[in-house]
Amino acid sequence: MQESDTGEPEKKKDAAKEPPPADRIVVTRHRARLAGRDLDYTVTCGTIVLHEESEKEGKAEADKPRASVFFVAYTLDGAGPESRPVTFSFNGGPGSSSVWLHLGLLGPKRVELDDEGRAPPPPGRLVDNDFSLLDRSDLVFIDPVGTGYSRMVAGEKVAEFHDYKRDLESVGEFIRLYCSRYGRWASPKYLIGESYGTTRAAGLSGHLLERHGMYLNGIMLVSCALDFTVLRFEANNDLPPVLFLPTYAATAWHHRKLAPELLALPLRELLDEVEAFAGGEYAAALFKGAKLAAAERTVIAAKVARYTGLAPEYVERTNLRVQIHRFCKELLRAEGRTVGRLDSRFTGVDRDSAGEHFEFDPGFSEIYGAYAAAMNDYVRRSLGFEADAPYEVLRGLYLNWGWKDFANRYAFAGEPLRKALAMNPHMRVLVANGYYDFATPHFASDYTFDHLGVDASLRGNFTVGYYEAGHMMYVHKPSLERLARDLREFVSP
Repeated sequence: MQESDTGEPEKKKDAAKEPPPADRIVVTRHRARLAGRDLDYTVTCGTIVLHEESEKEGKAEADKPRASVFFVAYTLDGAGPESRPVTFSFNGGPGSSSVWLHLGLLGPKRVELDDEGRAPPPPGRLVDNDFSLLDRSDLVFIDPVGTGYSRMVAGEKVAEFHDYKRDLESVGEFIRLYCSRYGRWASPKYLIGESYGTTRAAGLSGHLLERHGMYLNGIMLVSCALDFTVLRFEANNDLPPVLFLPTYAATAWHHRKLAPELLALPLRELLDEVEAFAGGEYAAALFKGAKLAAAERTVIAAKVARYTGLAPEYVERTNLRVQIHRFCKELLRAEGRTVGRLDSRFTGVDRDSAGEHFEFDPGFSEIYGAYAAAMNDYVRRSLGFEADAPYEVLRGLYLNWGWKDFANRYAFAGEPLRKALAMNPHMRVLVANGYYDFATPHFASDYTFDHLGVDASLRGNFTVGYYEAGHMMYVHKPSLERLARDLREFVSP
């Protein structure tokens, strides 16, 4: 290379530019026996490049490549798009790939676990999924930008896509593009999201309708996070202590930490009793704040202790407001164990039993390795997609997630869902809750939908189910069977 007068290397003017990013698609064909039927299906797997208009020096640049989105789509062979539903699926985090719903609930293969949801010794492996939704709907699993193999184009600002609104725009654009390229505008269309994926699905129900004129037939919300007011423990927010209390009780019941007369109750009967106390006497006591009389405070502390398995003195020291991470550490502290946040049926062991936070979530660590190994093997060996980049199963994007649309207030995705239902009264909503879920407790979900503001004429559009498992309730075999049945009925014409 020649040198300039300054002694610096001079770039050749005709140096080849980096080629623009391109789609990478692999198509494979498979056969499986699911739900007693032999199904021939096609898997389309790979990355699609998203293009957007942008501004440069005051001039519009059309179709600029911004990111590539990885997806896995399953389509039943021989089925016409006019009658065959298509379901778009994603998980949450934000920062999670779609692997959990893909290989845990919906796809034709699922990660092998025992009936309670425990993984066998590593590595994880896949088995046929008799509960797959593929016999009722085609399936498209989407990894949002920054997860799975989805990446920003070189030179683009990665953080730009890690924002509530930009996430809706990019996932919505992928769904629009997929429907156009693969001829699915005439198909009944559904979304299914889990955790933050429910935040995304609720937002997309409005975004797709208003931006693209895409009216959905239904959305399925697994472990709901629509109103963050009910999930955030803060000094000025008394809703979470009330709404988490039934899940504390369910967890203490599961681990045999309640009085014998409470342990003798079926779980649902216990929860009916606890929910009545939480929404009534307990909520009223917290509302009084400093005006709560000492005698009444003692009574409330004793009742909270009775339903949580904690000592009354401990409840008193928390000012009657037991924070989630404290509970996970305190319930089994005497045994040197913690309980899980994602699934409180599972227990873990910390180095230090005196702290207030567990070192890791035993509900997550139980399954993480099995899902990660199974997905990395499956996508290469069975689906034929190869990439040296790591498949990002889960990244901590939530730590720096953008919430510009909700500045100085709690995020709330219920309003776009309410409006979408008002504009499209044919859309139905399925809600799935786990009794042992501390990430998105079932009573908090109930509160959210009771305060959504949906017109009385639309309340029949909702179907709500409860399962005796945690955040990923489908890792529990009996809950998987029930949830799969509920989903099949939901998407059936």
